[in-house]
Amino acid sequence: MFYEQRVYRAMPGRLPKLLARLESDTLPLWEKHGIRPVGFFTTLVGESASDLTYLLAWESFEEREARWGAFQADPEWKAKRADSEKDGPLVANISNTLLSPTSFSLLK
Repeated sequence: MFYEQRVYRAMPGRLPKLLARLESDTLPLWEKHGIRPVGFFTTLVGESASDLTYLLAWESFEEREARWGAFQADPEWKAKRADSEKDGPLVANISNTLLSPTSFSLLK
């Protein structure tokens, strides 16, 4: 098991719309594709209050490649993303990190 941390820096003023898209459009599609979110966070104190950070759980690299690839290629996702960005992009940049839990981590 490993975890993926993804950090989305929203365009100025666009974080509420990014959060709404995640909740209403992205999460149902993740469920369809078997993607398991662990938690979602906004930044209280840090470099940018426009950040959305979330964690995904994966059993293997092969699972990640198959499920994330299927989600990204899903025509419904492409349409919903395009519709949500008809007034301009929601995200300035994305970073992701694959994390392996330590032996003493509460998440294994």
